[in-house]
This record gives sequence, C-alpha cells and structure tokens, in this order.
Amino acid sequence: MTTNILPVHFEHPLSADERTHLIAALEPDVAVTEGPALPDPAVYRVLVAGRPSRAALEASPYLERVIIPWAGLPEETRLIMPDFPHISIHNLHHNAAPVAELTLMLLLAAAKFTLRYDAALRSGDWRIRYDRPGPSVLLEGRTALILGYGAIGRRVARACRTLGMRVLATRRQVEQPYVEEDAAIYPASALPVLLPQANALIICLPLTPETDGLIGPAELALLPPKAVLVNIGRGRIVDEKALYEALQTGRLHAAGIDVWYSYPPDESSRAHHRPSAYPFHELDNIVMSPHRGGAADETARLRMTALAELLNAAAHGKPIPNRVDLNVGY
Repeated sequence: MTTNILPVHFEHPLSADERTHLIAALEPDVAVTEGPALPDPAVYRVLVAGRPSRAALEASPYLERVIIPWAGLPEETRLIMPDFPHISIHNLHHNAAPVAELTLMLLLAAAKFTLRYDAALRSGDWRIRYDRPGPSVLLEGRTALILGYGAIGRRVARACRTLGMRVLATRRQVEQPYVEEDAAIYPASALPVLLPQANALIICLPLTPETDGLIGPAELALLPPKAVLVNIGRGRIVDEKALYEALQTGRLHAAGIDVWYSYPPDESSRAHHRPSAYPFHELDNIVMSPHRGGAADETARLRMTALAELLNAAAHGKPIPNRVDLNVGY
C-alpha cells in the first residue's frame, strides 16, 4: 500500500462526543473508519480496540499496530496477540490524573473513616464525635508505599508528599534503589523490606502473572498496625480472602478499593451484583468504589487527545510511545 494517508479502524463505534474531540485533534493525513463491520477493502494500518477480534487482526495485511484505548492488557488480548508477532500493542495513559485523584480520595476517606462519620451524622447521632480516641489516623509524618511508579503512581507520590508523607515506591525496571524528588524508588524484590514501613500501601500495578496474588496473607501481616491499603490497580493483585479477613479482624485498619473480584456479567445484573464472594459491604472500615477511577467529565476529551497524539505520530513515521511488552503484561 503506497499512500501518505494513515488508515485507522476503530473496532467499536465512537460516541458523538468522542468523534468530535478526535476529529478536532487529528491531522488531515489520518483517515478513520469505525464499527464492527470491517472496511472493504481492509487496508487499515492501526486498529483501535481493547479486545481486538481475530477477524479484525487478520483482515488487513497492512496492520502494524493495535492501540488499546486505556492502560492495561486484557487477558484475552494477551493470549491472542502472540499469533501476530508483527503487530505491536500500545496503551493510552489519558486517565492518569483522574485515577490519581480518586486514589487520594480513597486514601483520605479510608484513613479518616469518612463513611462512618457521615452515616452517624445522617441519622442525627453525634456520639462518634466524642469518641476518644477516634478511628481516624494521621497521615502526616507517616510512610506511603506505592507499588507501581508509572503515570498514576508519580502523581500519587506528589500528592502524598504534599500531605507531609515520606514516599517509597517500586518499579519493575529498577535494579538498584535511587531517589527522585517525590519518592525513593526500589526494585519489586525489595517488597518484604518495604512493607513493614508502609503506613499506607497504595497499589497502582497492572495485573500480570507476576502481580496476580502479589499481596497475600503473609504480605498483609508485614504491614504495621493501623495501616491503610488502597487498590486502584486490579482486584486480584490482593488476595481476596486475606484482604477481607484482615479488615474484619482489624489487622488492617482500613482500605479504599476501586477494583474488584467479580463484575456483572451482563446489563441485567448490574443493579444486584456483589463485587466479591466475601461480604465487604458489611464492613465499615472500607470505602468501596465501582471501578470508576478514570471517570470524569473530561474523560472523552482526554482519551481522544491522547489517542490523536499517537495517531499523528504514526502518520509522520515517528516512534509511538506506551508500547506493551507481552511477556510482562504492560
């Protein structure tokens, strides 16, 4: 195919809002088609899909790249892509700011037992105000441990530093510890040494074979008393049973969770589906969020702007960032 136009296909239709933002940000030499019906002829060089179908991957002999329009690698995509070794995969990190903001909200709400205070006052009960000592924990002067020091983790580190916290973090690529402005960075292998220092454990990792079940009973037991855990990565990174029991017994002081173990299988079950086999909803030392960390009024604009940057770069033959390593899962 000899043309200066970059053909791009979206396997799922864009919303009107997404289309407006995308077209405004794209350069003229990017041509877009969309929808489950593949273009004929199928000559696209970039496919935008979180879970690309085999048909879409096979249809175009010119396909070079798949862009997943969020951060992460779905399991079904990880399993299918080794059959297409000539195609690179790239992520978007447009939602880093809203997810970092939600992380901070969960940390503060859990540490300060906001929901317990709110529920009491809604019923006219002021007695909790006079409890001495109350359940709230002080974060200033304490240590935050951030697992996953990427686009989200860096923002969370800055926020924790602003709160007066000492920040430690882990990164996959790190071999030796080093210090940045907002955090001391360690290799993932240092986790057993870092956990006993973590008054707040904040998980910003993707789910990979290496991170699945990373935080289990032994790791939770290493945390100091009155520790708070926040998970905005993926549910299975923290062992489900161990997390529930640690919260129920008070071994873990509080938690804020945006990612879960069970999701509604269809639209009809969305109004009555528990996110876990364990009754987290009965505990008042957990703040539960329905995996909405990246949601904001500006999400469509942020996603389409970030996507346009990648597509414009590809159209000009420039390197495309955020390439996913299939071997490690991100």
